[in-house]
Amino acid sequence: MAPRILAFANQKGGVGKTTTAINLATALAADHKVLLLDLDPQGNASTGLGVMRQDRAAGSYALLVEGRQLAELIRPTPAPGLFIVPADPDLAGAEIELVGLEDRERRLATILAEARGTLATFDYVFLDCPPSLGLITLNALVAADGVLVPLQTEFFALEGISQITRTIDRVRRALNPRLRLDGIVLTMVDRRNNLSELVANDVRGFFKDKVYECVIPRNVRVSEAPSHGLPVLLYDFRSPGAQAYVKLAAEFLKRERARIRAS
Repeated sequence: MAPRILAFANQKGGVGKTTTAINLATALAADHKVLLLDLDPQGNASTGLGVMRQDRAAGSYALLVEGRQLAELIRPTPAPGLFIVPADPDLAGAEIELVGLEDRERRLATILAEARGTLATFDYVFLDCPPSLGLITLNALVAADGVLVPLQTEFFALEGISQITRTIDRVRRALNPRLRLDGIVLTMVDRRNNLSELVANDVRGFFKDKVYECVIPRNVRVSEAPSHGLPVLLYDFRSPGAQAYVKLAAEFLKRERARIRAS
């Protein structure tokens, strides 16, 4: 069976998108095989999984622009069961180079379709998108089955969520009819802050059951972990942040089972 492909997208930066991608992937990798494609030129997912900038070599730029084979670009991570295609240094130029390529919006979808044999061993493929709605993010949305939107519980985040949902609708109508908003994950939640609760209530009121029950709290261990090249689940498993991601993974799998039963 083909793996389930999910894009982690939000054009607003600093909302915990990459942190959610690497830690949810790590939690799922305990019982599943997961591949994470780092499509963000900042390369934070690569750093957070122990692939330092000087060690990246060929990665997602080589995949998207140069046409290298997926199988030769996959690297192991400190988490057994989790593998990564890192963001190589040239990825920053990919937005410009993609403009001149044929069928530019479908490059990643075509590449993943051609790599069916390699992907057959994986249960999930996560696409960590840049904090923008450019051509790289568009490629991810065209290739994906669904989108997970990490959303920081602050006022400006509400504006961002409306933009990404409109983009998902447009991509579904024009380029990828199977694309769906799979869910919204509330991140950096501070229970002591009334604004956090107000934003969370507003999002739940509008998006209903699309919003995950599990929320990710502000936690210093989550912030420290990337500097050690580790997901927080491997850095400090007992921390509140790590435990929140364990619960998020359990809810994610519960939703996946419900989706399969309904299809």
